[in-house]
Amino acid sequence: MGCQVSDSTADRKLGFGATDPRILNRLAELLADGQPAVLATVVATSRSVPRQPGAKMLIVGDGRRIGTVGGGEMEARVEAEARTALADGRTRLLNYRLVDPDDGDPGVCGGEVTIHLEPHMPPATVVVIGCGHVGRAVADLARWLGYRVVASDDRPEVAEDFSDADLVVLGSITELLGQVNLTSRDHAIVVTRNTDLDVVNLPHLLATEVGTIGVMGSKRRWETTRTSLEESGVDGTDLDRVVSPVGIDVGAETPEEIAVSIMAQIVEADRGTDT
Repeated sequence: MGCQVSDSTADRKLGFGATDPRILNRLAELLADGQPAVLATVVATSRSVPRQPGAKMLIVGDGRRIGTVGGGEMEARVEAEARTALADGRTRLLNYRLVDPDDGDPGVCGGEVTIHLEPHMPPATVVVIGCGHVGRAVADLARWLGYRVVASDDRPEVAEDFSDADLVVLGSITELLGQVNLTSRDHAIVVTRNTDLDVVNLPHLLATEVGTIGVMGSKRRWETTRTSLEESGVDGTDLDRVVSPVGIDVGAETPEEIAVSIMAQIVEADRGTDT
């Protein structure tokens, strides 16, 4: 990409410059599709540079680039920094001199450029297994908190009447996992009607990368479920990933109170706090 002469006054003001709405629209589409991306924006320049303030580029989690902030070696370095930004979730400012490649500069235009990187992550998913009273309350609160909610139940009369989720899957756990790819940022909440269902469902959830797995019920119920799972061959170390009873102990009784205790535990995990 060719070099252009920067306006010495306006171009040095952070955040000014023409904005291409197509890049921002594409970012919104990516996030809605569950794909993380970093928005790279030229925010300051001096002298001769390939792009002016306001120029934008997206670096998608799968490595794609959409748009450009100048091309060449500089853009390759921006992409590498973007991968780090996706990993740590932090914004950063990158300053490049485009003068002398022999001195390590990523170009020869003769100017300087500052690029702002802003990572954008799609909402984490809360999977609710069981669409009963507690499941509905958890889904409602999770959506209010900004999570993407996926719910599942094997009872048509229950699942088809469930309107508190972004996606409702009628059927088994395998049908759910066929439609949802769970990552380490996501959470699974198991609020089924009996232990037999938990014994069927949990091995499938444990085979995913889901960040947390919480099972509703008493300690006695979990002891019974865990024994059945171990007898069926599930490794005890894998079962240590399960939190049961799920939720922070606040003396909850109603479905809504139980949902508060469960979502408080999820927020605690996401924020990295330790009560």
